[in-house]
Amino acid sequence: MLRWWLAAAVCAAVLGVTGCAGKPATTVLPSVTTTTSNLGPGDTFEVSVYGEADLSGKHRVAEDGSINFPLVGRIEVAGRGAAEIAKLIETALRDRKLLREPNVSVFLLEQTSAQVSVVGAVNKPGSYPLTRGLTIIEAISAAGGLTPLASGDNTIVTRKADGALKRFQVPVDAISEGRANDFRLEPGDIVFVPERIF
Repeated sequence: MLRWWLAAAVCAAVLGVTGCAGKPATTVLPSVTTTTSNLGPGDTFEVSVYGEADLSGKHRVAEDGSINFPLVGRIEVAGRGAAEIAKLIETALRDRKLLREPNVSVFLLEQTSAQVSVVGAVNKPGSYPLTRGLTIIEAISAAGGLTPLASGDNTIVTRKADGALKRFQVPVDAISEGRANDFRLEPGDIVFVPERIF
């Protein structure tokens, strides 16, 4: 009885009261991710300065929201996206006359300040850090995989976009079997795997 109540509570929280009995709000999957994530303390990213191997490398955002960049020193990066950080570094290198026309790229590696939640019929439900290019299959694997009673093809991803919640039905079983494309997750996504109804 308690198990049924917990499942119902999670389902209601993720899908809304009517979402458990009926179809989710949408089954059309987005083709590309559009969310631009801002970095925070603990996040890791890689900087590539074209033609300058000594200035390229990995950085972790410190608790004060900054990084210590070679030959430049402290740069505040918290609250900024990858493109904005790249521009900051380019400006710093140019202003200090270290490079005339620096070409900088920034790639997110791990975003521990942003997480995704995996709940329902998985072995280790919880919140997990958003690594670069994290997909739904990778997130479910991090959560210990599906339980024997999981209904993978009825998995729902709830995402906040443009001030509204959007729900996507993701065919996890079909993805695992190579019959559908994997689904990339974004910061704050909630993955709910329901149990099969007998």
